[in-house]
Amino acid sequence: MFETLILILDATMRVSTPLILAALAGLFSERSGIVDIGLEGKILGGAFAAAAAASVFGSAWVGLAFAMLASIGLALIHGFACITHRGDHIVSGVAINTIVAGLTVTLGLDWFGMGGQTPTLSGDGRFLSITLPFANTLADVPIIGLVYSELLSGHNILVYIAFACVPVTYWAVYKTRFGLRLRAVGENPHAVDTAGISVAFLRYRAVIICGLLCGLAGAYLSTAHNAGFLRDMSAGKGYIALAALIFGKWKPVPVLLACLLFGFLDAVAVRMQGVSIPGIGEIPVQAIEVLPYLLTVLLLAGFIGKAVGPKAVGRPYVKERA
Repeated sequence: MFETLILILDATMRVSTPLILAALAGLFSERSGIVDIGLEGKILGGAFAAAAAASVFGSAWVGLAFAMLASIGLALIHGFACITHRGDHIVSGVAINTIVAGLTVTLGLDWFGMGGQTPTLSGDGRFLSITLPFANTLADVPIIGLVYSELLSGHNILVYIAFACVPVTYWAVYKTRFGLRLRAVGENPHAVDTAGISVAFLRYRAVIICGLLCGLAGAYLSTAHNAGFLRDMSAGKGYIALAALIFGKWKPVPVLLACLLFGFLDAVAVRMQGVSIPGIGEIPVQAIEVLPYLLTVLLLAGFIGKAVGPKAVGRPYVKERA
C-alpha cells in the first residue's frame, strides 16, 4: 500500500511540473494586471520549438533555449496587444491559442512531413532522469529509502527546476523591490505611475517572465515527459494552470498546492483505469479521464470561497495627461 502511494506521488510530481510552471507564469502576468488566457498557446508553442530544435541540433538544452524564445515572443505579442494598444486581454489570449494550435501543425507538416509531429528524440535530445547521490544505496532502507530513491530521485532536471521556481517566485514577488512594484501595478497602476515608475515597462517585464516559464513548461512536455512533439500535446494544461492560479488565490505556495492536487487527481485517474472496485465493477475509462476536470470544477465552485484577483487585472491603463 505504501509503495503504491509513493508511485502515485511520484507520478504526481511529473504530471504537476508543467502545471506549476504555467501557473507561476500566470501569477506574474496577472499580478501585473495582464490576464493571460494564452498560457495554453505559449506552452504549445514552446513544446513545438523545443522538439523541433532538439531534433535538428541534437541537444535538449538548445531545444529549451528555442522554447523560451518562442514563448517569450508570443508573450510579447500579447503584451503589445494589451499593454501598448490596450486591447482586450481575453481576445488576444484566445487568438494566440488558436493561431499556435494551427501553426505548430502546419510547420510540423512542412518541416518534418510527419503529420504535424516532430521526429522521435533520443540521447542528448531529451532531458533524462537524474539519480540523486546514494539513491541506489538507500533503496532498501524501509520507508526513508523508498521515499528518497523513488519519490525524490529519478526525475529530470526540469522537474527540480519547476519546484525550485516556487520559493524563487515567492522571494521575487514578496521580498524584492520588483515584486512590490509588480503587486502595486496590478492593484493601482495610477499610483505607480504617479511615483514615476513606468507601468508599461513593469508589465512588459512581467509578461516576459511569463513567457520564459511557459517555455520551460512546453520544453518539459516535448523533451522530457515525452520524446517529441505531438499535435495539441498541451491538452488543456494552460487552462488547468489558470484554474490552479485562481484556486491558489494568486499566491505561490497555495498555487503549488493546487497544482499538486490537480496532478494527484490525474495520477490517481491513470492508476484506476482497469481497476475493478468491489460492488461497482470496472469503472469506464471515460469516467476516470474526466475525474480530474470534474473535481477541478467542483473545487473551484464550492471550496475555495471568493477568489478576488488584483484589482486592476484586465483593465487597460491610460496615462493621464498633466
